[in-house]
Amino acid sequence: MIIAKSKSDLEKMRRVGELIAGVREALRGMVEPGITTLDLNNAAEKMIRDAGAYPTFLGYQGFPFSICASVNEAIVHGFPTDYELKEGDIFSMDMGATLDGFVGDTATTVPLGNIDPEVAELLKVTEKSLYFAIEQCVPGGNVGDIGWAVQTLAEEHGYGIVQGYTGHGIGRNMHEAPQIPNYGRRGTREKIRAGFVFAIEPMLNLGSPDTKTLADGWTVVTADGKPSAHFEHTVAVTEEGPEILTLSAEQKLKRGAEKGETVSA
Repeated sequence: MIIAKSKSDLEKMRRVGELIAGVREALRGMVEPGITTLDLNNAAEKMIRDAGAYPTFLGYQGFPFSICASVNEAIVHGFPTDYELKEGDIFSMDMGATLDGFVGDTATTVPLGNIDPEVAELLKVTEKSLYFAIEQCVPGGNVGDIGWAVQTLAEEHGYGIVQGYTGHGIGRNMHEAPQIPNYGRRGTREKIRAGFVFAIEPMLNLGSPDTKTLADGWTVVTADGKPSAHFEHTVAVTEEGPEILTLSAEQKLKRGAEKGETVSA
């Protein structure tokens, strides 16, 4: 059963969403050649705890870190390590925070300096597919519309769609109903209602959709060794349409200004 959130619930989810988005953007600013993925993990954990929240990923089903740190061919669930990021890498970071009983979940893939043009295009299209999927989160739509949107853009560009890992409902728990794969047919599955909150997360591969899991039991990589991109937002369905909860305070101000809205810090 998909759990609709109350107005009070959504206010709490806005707060935790903004918090984890701020952490994401702070980490984005730290990503540069020479920094280790473990450095970024430790910085994220400190920021989350300093804000009075808990790093949701830490200990979740035994996961031993506060962020997932996936480099190049790693798709999801990568372990932070002493690996030093270098020019030409792409770095996917996935993270969550729990505050006042609710979870915010977000991910992004960051290029380091000049990357291969076809990899840059992969990042661009994967992020574009996220926003196209978010556009489908309207009352009266169907859950299948979300995966259809990602699949449509992925297939236009010949990218492999990761099959075994999905988006999901989110709220008091990080993973709630429904599962939201990055493929689907329009008009199928559950009807979307105001109050539903989804974590939508396209994962697209430059090559084959096939994956394998490394010996650590967590890190999922492309079977052919080609790069993969991952973007994610937590999104609330409102009567007015989708609301992205994982925008930082600065991003909210910018979006408000672009729409000509009156905004305050």
